Amino acid sequence: MIRVESLSKRYGRRTAVDRLSFTVEPGQVCALLGPNGAGKTSTMRVLAGLSTPSEGRAEILGEPVGLGAGVLRRVGVLIDGPAFVPHLTGRANLRLLWSATRRAWPPPALDEALALAGLGGHLERKVKRYSMGMRQRLILAQALMRDPEVLILDEPANGLDPAEVRALRERLATLAGRGAAVLVSSHQLAEVQQVATHVVVMDHGRLVTAGPLAALLGDGGAYRIRVDAADRAAGLLRAVPGVTGVALDGGELVVTAPGVPAGDLVHALVTGGVRVAEARRAGRSLEDVFLAITEGTADAAG
Repeated sequence: MIRVESLSKRYGRRTAVDRLSFTVEPGQVCALLGPNGAGKTSTMRVLAGLSTPSEGRAEILGEPVGLGAGVLRRVGVLIDGPAFVPHLTGRANLRLLWSATRRAWPPPALDEALALAGLGGHLERKVKRYSMGMRQRLILAQALMRDPEVLILDEPANGLDPAEVRALRERLATLAGRGAAVLVSSHQLAEVQQVATHVVVMDHGRLVTAGPLAALLGDGGAYRIRVDAADRAAGLLRAVPGVTGVALDGGELVVTAPGVPAGDLVHALVTGGVRVAEARRAGRSLEDVFLAITEGTADAAG
């Protein structure tokens, strides 16, 4: 659903992206990771049709992307955010942005997007009175309201509180479960680890590694989850497709679920009425692996 082939992007004499190749398939949440200046945002801007590649190809749903490409109507994008009209209300801004699609109002997933945004009565306030967090939630609403088949999100959790970040994580997992492809860039690696199924790591514009998250972490798809009702939680987790084992260890549930995102497990517990205190991968953390990989590439470059 997303394909990047030998993509390069140069700004004058500076190369931001250097012969990058990767794919994102239906149902995957792919984290695009890298240090500041690695080329992540430049890659996303090309995929969103906001920038033209210097070399190579970028395709979405089998079609090349560019400014105004028809396929972008099927894509939800959050990169820097749209330019909201400050004297209009949040709802009026969403309607104005939707008018560019030349489709009848309302968008197909407006209610779900607004529920996630959680703006309530603030939706009728002028955007110039919004806080940074409220603006970020409105940006998310515009990206999600079209019920996209592909999502491209650059730092979507900026300005969100922990409860809002969790709601976003669950929403992304739900969309992927419906067959959408999600490409998300974030520096919040602990959050990424809970929702991503695959990762692409960049440094100095080049691909460092790509593949399933479980393979990168080498954990066999195991999670450690702390809940307030272990017996009930174990029953709910055993019913989740892909879960192959659930055991209690030192007050935590150890769940073996190769290829199952942590977000799916958390969603099953929360909807079953079980409070989740913590959910994390067993073994190495994504942060540890990421730092080891990128520090190694920096040493090699030096």
